[in-house]
Amino acid sequence: MTTETARPRLVPVGDNPTRIWGMTNAERLRRIARAQKLDGPDAPGAQTGGVLLANLAYAFDPNWTAHLARLPGTVVTRGGMPVLAHVTDATASGAVERAMLAGEPATGLRVIAAEDEAGILNEALRKRERPFAERLVPANVKAIERASYDGAYKGVTDLLTKYLWPEWAFVLTRVAARIGVSPNGVTALGTVGCVAAAIAFWYGWFWTGLTVGLAFMVLDTVDGKLARCTITSSAIGNVWDHGIDLVHPPFWWWAWGVGCASYGRALDDRTFWIVMATMIVGYVAQRVIEGAFMRLYSMHIHVWERFDSRFRLVTARRNPNMVILFASLLIGRPDWGIVAVAGWTVVSLVVHAVRLAQAVRTRARGGAIRSWLA
Repeated sequence: MTTETARPRLVPVGDNPTRIWGMTNAERLRRIARAQKLDGPDAPGAQTGGVLLANLAYAFDPNWTAHLARLPGTVVTRGGMPVLAHVTDATASGAVERAMLAGEPATGLRVIAAEDEAGILNEALRKRERPFAERLVPANVKAIERASYDGAYKGVTDLLTKYLWPEWAFVLTRVAARIGVSPNGVTALGTVGCVAAAIAFWYGWFWTGLTVGLAFMVLDTVDGKLARCTITSSAIGNVWDHGIDLVHPPFWWWAWGVGCASYGRALDDRTFWIVMATMIVGYVAQRVIEGAFMRLYSMHIHVWERFDSRFRLVTARRNPNMVILFASLLIGRPDWGIVAVAGWTVVSLVVHAVRLAQAVRTRARGGAIRSWLA
């Protein structure tokens, strides 16, 4: 097995002028190597972690390189042809490289077929998936980009992100990649929209705020997908994106509560402060519980059992809460909406607290805490 001090080199085999996400396959491979801290083709490594030979005739999910880096003596195939192989000596490396260039099967290695339905678990995206590996030719580019985009989507998320705007975000992600907009550029635009929505809510311009907020929420999906699809994630972008996601919801809810007065549906002082305290305390407490679960069991609380994944669709996060507020605005009662969000926050907090307690009890009784997706 490889270790942190014995990482394989990632070596391209062949050439391919067909572009994916606006870049050549060779450039994409360089980005994968950089993102996964794998040495390039010129670095020494045959006597340590060996080499990962990547057939540029194919485009594949970066999860394959991360997976195969831990599996020396293994080849990923598509239709029996070698796509990616981890070899540890020069003789095997030469034989596999010749097979890739000739379009022939590689022998002497353990085979993982990309078509295998079993797939692998992607803990970061909270789903079991079958990473793509497809021949990269012009006719396949759109399908490959679709597979790449789908592979970057979280399997466990809220109902809007999962069902309402995947298509919108896919189109915007392709456009951004084609014209060279960076993920941080998308995040910057979204940040402006986030602030603008809060201002609109504050003044009771709820329909304007919802429209701008919707655009922000879609862009909030696009920046992450663009970073993953173009393999341009950065530490700054990650902190910026997740920081905005973490911080802004309480400000939106506060602004909505204040804006009810301008709209003509003011909350009385006592109700206002109860609602705000409930929402802010509940929001923070839920995040603390999620963090505690992650620390205790090294996985998200939402991937423990099937119930948890289903509840994540509607738990009191920004997007499900916005559905409640939208529904309340349809009947002209934004005040009822913010009170309902506070109530749903309490329900969600109780569910999270109970699930954490159940996990602690299960572990105390000798039971295993593992994801139902594993």
